[in-house]
Amino acid sequence: METELAELEAQLPAGCLITKPETMEAYRRDRANDPHPGMPLAVVRATSTADVQATVRFAAAHGIPVVPRGAGSSLSGGSTAVDGGIVLSVDRMREITIDPVTRTAFVQPGALNAEVKAAAAEHGCWYPPDPASFEFCSIGGNVATNAGGLCCVKYGVTTDYVLGMTVVLADGRAVTLGGPRLKDVAGLSLTKLFVGSEGTLGIITEVCLRLIPAQRLRTTLVATFPTLDDSTNTVLEITKTMRPSMCEFMDRVTINAVEDDVHMGLDRDAEAMLIIQSDEPAEHAGREIADIERICRDNHAGEVFSTDDPDEGEQFIAARRHAIPAVEKTGTILLEDVGVPVPLLGRLVDGIAEIAGQRDVTIAVMAHAGDGNTHPLVVFDPTDAAQEERAHTAYGEIMDLAMGLGGTITGEHGVGRLKQPWLGAYLGDDVYELNHRIKAALDPQGILNPGVVFNREQAAAAPSAAHDPSASAAAS
Repeated sequence: METELAELEAQLPAGCLITKPETMEAYRRDRANDPHPGMPLAVVRATSTADVQATVRFAAAHGIPVVPRGAGSSLSGGSTAVDGGIVLSVDRMREITIDPVTRTAFVQPGALNAEVKAAAAEHGCWYPPDPASFEFCSIGGNVATNAGGLCCVKYGVTTDYVLGMTVVLADGRAVTLGGPRLKDVAGLSLTKLFVGSEGTLGIITEVCLRLIPAQRLRTTLVATFPTLDDSTNTVLEITKTMRPSMCEFMDRVTINAVEDDVHMGLDRDAEAMLIIQSDEPAEHAGREIADIERICRDNHAGEVFSTDDPDEGEQFIAARRHAIPAVEKTGTILLEDVGVPVPLLGRLVDGIAEIAGQRDVTIAVMAHAGDGNTHPLVVFDPTDAAQEERAHTAYGEIMDLAMGLGGTITGEHGVGRLKQPWLGAYLGDDVYELNHRIKAALDPQGILNPGVVFNREQAAAAPSAAHDPSASAAAS
């Protein structure tokens, strides 16, 4: 392909096309850390929509797979390289333009979530979606997975803030969908179709985001509990009557992993900890926090602490954001992202604890408890083959548990490659086939992020066979 690649290189700015294996190495894996990533034919570091179009047209002409990549922070293997494909990185596309009058932001996909927040703040605005990885995850990736975060219990997820986008289709055409309008019902809601599509339907090159006025000062409450049931009952009682701006959960394994790393005096003996914030107006915030404190104590909280000091409160939020990196230091992990209706959160958390005991593996659980989205991390020693096998079995059992409770196999991380084997069972035959039909209509060659979300071979398979734990182990 050297001659053909030279033709592509001639259409791109200098330095955009990378073919040296040692340089491409950094683009083969994402944060899911697949042990067997593919070796791409080339990496393109695009600088504009035109660069993306040229690359996709080249790939379509030669039948070459294209793997879109932002910051490489995917936790589901959504940007893992494939053999002989092109990794199309948008990490150089970082422009941000804020319009404070319409409270909108036009953002290129490589801009980090934190950069968008900072740019909005300069104009007295706020972009609420805030994954724990907000400091290093990209807006393109957030849109591709419909990311949520710590504030989503009150403020919603990424799709609630996407007003429009420019997207390059599988044939290289660039189309603009939606725009800076709060109301627009002309035609099908195609903008929403691409949100959460994980780079399988098109490649987003610009996003129009809705901003809101700056968040009010927050009061933070931290409570520890002697049992998991006490903590989840507290969450349910709180969400019945109020909507805090944050309601986060950490179990004992997570608390101890974080404390080992940050040494901030967390209660190692607590079975669970809740971190809750209120951003109600000053005259109401004190009452809301007082009501939350009462609910915590009625549910046997061992310690309840609250503060309206922003720096002090941020220390606890930082501890929660650090949970996944802290657990990662204790072993290799299989990261779950299952969610259930809030009333069933207790049954999910208890069920995960039972699976950990039955399979004799460590499972750390953290959660955006206010909306029922949990992040169980199955920890194992990769040098212990038997333990690794039990870990993969537990991984599948957790997803089956969530589905059995009327929940989802992914709340915000996306299906990626790791959860693709379970998708058919989750969606059911008709919806699964409809997903494939849409994919085939927009990407008939199947070149956009092959193996992520969609698997043509599985389309005809029975859903009951789609969540075989051995298939998960192979995918992982």
